Amino acid sequence: MSGTHPFRDRTAIAGIGRTDYSKNSGVSTLTLALRAIRAALDDAGLATSDVDGVACHRVGDSVQATIVAQSLGIKDVRFHLDLFGGGSQSAWTVGLAAQAVAAGVADCIVCWRSINARSGFRMGGTGRAAPDSIEFQYQSPYWFATPPQQFAMYGRAYMDKYGVTSEDLGRVAISQREFATLNPRAMMQAPLSMDDYLESRMIVEPFRLFDCCLETDAAVAVVITSTERARTLRQRPVLVSSAACGGGHTLYSNGREDLSTSGAAQLAPRLFDAAEMSPSDIDVAELYDAFTPLVLLQLEDYGFAAKGEGAALVAAGSTSLGGSLPVNTHGGHLSEGYVHGLNHLAEAVDQLRGDAGPRQTVGAEVALVTGQPGYVAGTSSALILRADK
Repeated sequence: MSGTHPFRDRTAIAGIGRTDYSKNSGVSTLTLALRAIRAALDDAGLATSDVDGVACHRVGDSVQATIVAQSLGIKDVRFHLDLFGGGSQSAWTVGLAAQAVAAGVADCIVCWRSINARSGFRMGGTGRAAPDSIEFQYQSPYWFATPPQQFAMYGRAYMDKYGVTSEDLGRVAISQREFATLNPRAMMQAPLSMDDYLESRMIVEPFRLFDCCLETDAAVAVVITSTERARTLRQRPVLVSSAACGGGHTLYSNGREDLSTSGAAQLAPRLFDAAEMSPSDIDVAELYDAFTPLVLLQLEDYGFAAKGEGAALVAAGSTSLGGSLPVNTHGGHLSEGYVHGLNHLAEAVDQLRGDAGPRQTVGAEVALVTGQPGYVAGTSSALILRADK
């Protein structure tokens, strides 16, 4: 039964699809997108002729949404979205598609992220044009251009304010690697010890190798339709209970002085209110993890721990397999692969369907899926999903 919010539970994820995760796909981002979409439609028991909407997010590194629509043979596209932005927009791409279905704009929308992030367009890589952000002119004289450099500033500010140690960051990476050892799709499946973590090379202080997400060639797609229609299809529907976007920090703007709190802290109350839920209702959390401190920050900013206490939650085993709040149960961007947030969404669907195999969270009914929590890009987004009864 839908709650008071007009959007709550009116739409559902009916299918998910993934390509292999690799360092060199050998194909274009168009081919990756089409493969993931085909897999998602097969999962739902639908055909390309059922699709009347397309949505993706990208940063000039992937095929346009309208080209994908043409390649699918959609002759009358009722909804198309080509949202500029990286992982901060991942949840919002799906949220906007779900709202379009709820409003009757379209009946069946496929959302995807397709990227050759290792063999092709590497974040902060050489040999390509500088970002079109006005602020980049203040970074370039200092060779301050790559995501690890940028996020290291926030990571250090957070660690200094709350006394977070390298070992605290290491526990995040180790916990997620434990999930990845149970995930046949994961790019990194070898067990990770604290000694392995501490002995890995420094990338940008305070980040070691295992604090940083993978670079991955892959695509992930999901199918959004009405809850009523999803109930007639092949899989158990996963309902979209709420979606929210919000602001955040850039390195230079918005007047945000406290770098140790992300934009998610402002977004979270609206997200939970729209779902008529609270943090205590969440059974599993798939938290955007480009770098390890983001997991600790989000545990706090989404209300699972008080500020400065996210590391203690991880150390207590709460975020591990069998814990009270399993986090990044696929291994996350740190160990499964980096598909800009969409692989987090696919994992949440697996968990809520009960399809996650040995990494399954027993009794999982509600999941939180987050985008990048607002750093650098200045925006963020998140979803709350619920298993249909």
